[in-house]
Amino acid sequence: NKMTYSYNKLWKLLIDNNMKKKDLMEKANLTSTTIAKMGKSEPVSLEALARICVAMNCNIGDIVDILIDA
Repeated sequence: NKMTYSYNKLWKLLIDNNMKKKDLMEKANLTSTTIAKMGKSEPVSLEALARICVAMNCNIGDIVDILIDA
């Protein structure tokens, strides 16, 4: 089984809050590498996801979905 990660909820949340990825990087103290991984639907550290949750005042399920391909 292959897992893919969807950050579409996060991208929509950024749009709803009139934010750019660059704004998120600054607010959540993320590296460009982390943002790039998320852009490619790759896994990122739980710590990075937690910082995003704090910055966006949301829970982890509000920003990422894990999709399992059988």
